[in-house]
Amino acid sequence: MTRRHSPPLTAEIAAKIKLLARTDDLLQHEIAAKLGINQGRVSEVLTGKRFPEVQPR
Repeated sequence: MTRRHSPPLTAEIAAKIKLLARTDDLLQHEIAAKLGINQGRVSEVLTGKRFPEVQPR
C-alpha cells in the first residue's frame, strides 16, 4: 500500500486556506481537497495553531 503525502504546509498555503475559508464558504475537508493537503493541516491553520500571523491572500 502506497502512502500519499501532503506537501509541506507553508505560509503561502496557510494564506490560501484562510482566504478560501473566508470567501468561498467551504468546509475544511473541501479546502483540503482543493489544495491537495490533509484536513488536519487546514484545521491547525484555521484554529490558529499554525501560522496565526499570516493574513488571508
